[in-house]
Amino acid sequence: MSHSHPPAPARFVSGRRTAWLVALVPILLALAIIALVPEGERDARATDTLPAGADSTLAVELADQLPDDDGQVAIVLWTADSGEIDEAALQELNTQAGQLLSQAGGDEGGGESGRPSDSGQPGGEQTGPVVVAEDGTAAFAAIPVTSTSATDNIDKVDELRQQLSDGVPDGLDVQVTGPAGIQADLGKVFDGANLRLLLSTAGVVALLLIITYRSPVLWLVPLTVVGIADRLSAIVATNVLQVTGVAWDESTIGILSVLVFGAGTDYALLLISRYRDELKKEDSRHLAMARAVARTAEAVASSAVTVVLGLLTLLLSVIPTTRGLGLACAVGVVIAATFALVVLPAALVLFGRWVFWPRVPHVGDTVLVDSDSSLWHRVGDAVARRPRTFVIATVLALGVLASGTLGITTGLDPADQFLQKPEAIAAAERLGESFPAGTSDPLQVLTRDTPEQVLEAVEGVEGVTSARVTTTGDGIAQIDAVLEADPGSDGARAAVADVRDAVGGFTDTHVGGGDAEAVDAKDYAAQDRLLILPLILLLVLGALLLLLRSIVAPLLLVATVVATYAASMGASWVLFRTVFGFEAMDTGVPLLAFLFLVALGVDYNIFLVTRAREEAREHGTRKGMLRALTATGGVITSAGILLAAVFAVLGVLPLVVLAQLGAIIFVGVLLDTLVVRTVLVPALALTLGEKFWWPRKVSA
Repeated sequence: MSHSHPPAPARFVSGRRTAWLVALVPILLALAIIALVPEGERDARATDTLPAGADSTLAVELADQLPDDDGQVAIVLWTADSGEIDEAALQELNTQAGQLLSQAGGDEGGGESGRPSDSGQPGGEQTGPVVVAEDGTAAFAAIPVTSTSATDNIDKVDELRQQLSDGVPDGLDVQVTGPAGIQADLGKVFDGANLRLLLSTAGVVALLLIITYRSPVLWLVPLTVVGIADRLSAIVATNVLQVTGVAWDESTIGILSVLVFGAGTDYALLLISRYRDELKKEDSRHLAMARAVARTAEAVASSAVTVVLGLLTLLLSVIPTTRGLGLACAVGVVIAATFALVVLPAALVLFGRWVFWPRVPHVGDTVLVDSDSSLWHRVGDAVARRPRTFVIATVLALGVLASGTLGITTGLDPADQFLQKPEAIAAAERLGESFPAGTSDPLQVLTRDTPEQVLEAVEGVEGVTSARVTTTGDGIAQIDAVLEADPGSDGARAAVADVRDAVGGFTDTHVGGGDAEAVDAKDYAAQDRLLILPLILLLVLGALLLLLRSIVAPLLLVATVVATYAASMGASWVLFRTVFGFEAMDTGVPLLAFLFLVALGVDYNIFLVTRAREEAREHGTRKGMLRALTATGGVITSAGILLAAVFAVLGVLPLVVLAQLGAIIFVGVLLDTLVVRTVLVPALALTLGEKFWWPRKVSA
């Protein structure tokens, strides 16, 4: 095998005269693009994260057509430090609220444009712009916040908070909540987030590469190549999204960066491991690298194609930003794989063997696959002695972990979206103590029908404490309905259904607002899963069938990654409830976790099984699988730990959905690399023998 003649592309990438060209031209071109081409830009739309065609999305689209749209509303909440708000303080609050409304271009008496009217205020008394709670301890005013973008909304809410803080009467505290306040605090999560996430990810990768290679120099080469690929991916992906008109949001680039670093470094680990082995057989580092590229390319390319196809299935999602995430990440994986297979080998071969110092490989050193003393050789021997026992034990263990999925509930309440409670959420909770719980985020009924008739229908719904027409124009009217139930509760969801039933007879009336959007998000997420999950499995199965040209092995490999997904979801749910205190899982997490775990999880099986097939040609299935486990055990485990750690970095952002996604992938990748790929897949192959490759015959 050591004397095989590598194909021309592999020789070109690592050639003595061509390697510098292959390394420098893409790197210089990428650096020029990074320096000269900005990331794509787009104005965020209110419907970006809402399912297309949903009732709440149609409500938002109608609201956008209202003339003189005041944008989102901020609820300013004043609370007394002790006792009740006195008359002097209340007069001062009304003056301040009137000034804020005038600055916003509204009137002080209420009525139109989303501000309280002179009647119908639930749980309080209208005293002008300010509504005072019946218990006298709190008061609020609704202030429209006109903004041109998410960043502008953050700035406007910050200005409002500063202005209110400077003018708050003695003995009172002031906070800002409502849709504008919550969106501002959500947007602040991503202030500097991409840089923070990038630095954290690069730091984790650097640390793990140093530990893996135990070299002060070698780690710099793959980290630099993957780092350039990451920045290039962000620019290319966002510009592709901009040109194609596909939506994306602040989290897209963060997840893209994590994926490019994780996948790119995995591919680099596999290549460098094979290169080290070839250097122990071959004097010429150029020929050694050519052979390493030739024997790594199929596994890496198959892995990348599988991941890309899986990511592209997200284009079928009904949620615009989910489609954007799939397309952006597909672009990123293509770039990461290209840099790993082309730029990295050329860059490495420019250095001598000394780059591996102090563990420099020399011709004649023992190749890992021939070592009888390695940990993975001993693991393989243990599995080989009782393969059926290991199959049964691991399947039962995965089944026990997967049983946790039976208790999963999805749909995060607004108050549960942040790891650290921001001002807007704390204020909304305090508002609900003195006023009806739904005051901070009422249902918004948008209609082209007769407003008075729609209003009457909404007012008749049980659980609606008050309803009123807040804005009209161009034949469209908006009705705000305050619910008695807490936002995100079962009562609020039931009230949404009841309001929709009540207005169902009208021809063009739609129910929106936070609770309505949450109901639709849950329903449409289930619809996405029913369509996309089976398609991902079919694509992964198809890729394995083409790669291995067999039937039994692909079916078993797909079954193992599905079992890993179920086990990681179950185990993570137990952790969420018992350790982290999460009451529910975000509606989008199961789909994204399935995609990343199945598409990335099958990578490690591809790395193992393609090596097992290569070894089986000379040594038979049994010995071939054990040699493959010995050869790939260390590198795949390192790659798995690195990928798990990289996704865990998503937890640096104080957003529950990203923390949950990172935790599930962390658990799943560790299960896949330490249990499924290490024990279950070899045990299945050893149990079935030559039938594992059926109908193909692999052994000589």
